[in-house]
Amino acid sequence: MKTYVALLLMLGLQVSAAFKICAFNIKSFGEAKASNKKIMGILVKILSRCDISVIQEVRDSKGEAVPALVNELNRADTVKVIDWYQYVEDHPDHPEAFAREPFAVRFHSPTTVIKDFALLSHHTCPSKAASEINRLLQVMLQVKSRWKIESLMLLGDLNAACGYVTAEEWRNIQLRSSDTFHWLIGDKDDTTVNQKTHCAYDRIVVHGEELLKGIVPRSAKPFNFKKKLGLSEEEVRGILWRWS
Repeated sequence: MKTYVALLLMLGLQVSAAFKICAFNIKSFGEAKASNKKIMGILVKILSRCDISVIQEVRDSKGEAVPALVNELNRADTVKVIDWYQYVEDHPDHPEAFAREPFAVRFHSPTTVIKDFALLSHHTCPSKAASEINRLLQVMLQVKSRWKIESLMLLGDLNAACGYVTAEEWRNIQLRSSDTFHWLIGDKDDTTVNQKTHCAYDRIVVHGEELLKGIVPRSAKPFNFKKKLGLSEEEVRGILWRWS
């Protein structure tokens, strides 16, 4: 079972600070984890580093876990944007394109260098990672056309490494080969905290030269919370994720 680091990227502000955007696969986040004070404390430490946090694998059937997390972040005196917006474009010709539909949200941000941008988040099905990544090109172009926007960022768990996407499949993925889409997390990066794996499953892909120029150089990187927060292997396995 994979365990993930968080992804971190910084946009330049009009002042000297930086605006931080993160993506994090919490792994089956729901009522049980939301009611566990230790888990919530760790999540607050991770997410409070960021101004916008995209979290994945939320399983919150009662609709209570996410508000609980937002409340904990607010109590920690952080100001966060944590939300989910399902991308509403239907795929009538290819209903099987995605096991989970991509999400997209547009931000108007007067304090950042880039004042109008859209974030897209997707968690691919591991067995269909290559085909879904290829389909994401269409989604990004549809978002660009619908909102008439140039600055787009795709981030999340694409399962874009190791055994899930082969070298042959990479050659056929247009999202990767197009020179207008910039992959900011490299193939040699490790986006897991499992000592037995070294894979760049999670990625950040940027479209739009203005957005690319607004990103603080070399700020897009994995955040190894296990190391930074001094967590043991057992804490990571037993507290934040289910392992099998």
